[in-house]
Amino acid sequence: MEIEEDNITVLDLRGYQCPLPVLKAQNALRKIQVGSRLWVLTDDPLAVIDIPNFCNERGQALLEQGEGEGDSHRFLIERRGEKL
Repeated sequence: MEIEEDNITVLDLRGYQCPLPVLKAQNALRKIQVGSRLWVLTDDPLAVIDIPNFCNERGQALLEQGEGEGDSHRFLIERRGEKL
């Protein structure tokens, strides 16, 4: 589910397993403007490796990473450039 508020999109990917969190985050980033931000919420344990690697490989800024509710994780990504 995507929710947009104040130039930040929230993407709730809890329940999705690898590789879907990265693929869905990539698709959501394609839809937002450069400089906009995306919160990704996921309970996939591999996301703590996959999402930072995705950001590094694609030149996107991982601004924040932390634990969410329960076993979930959250990532704040800022879209940088067109390389997705």
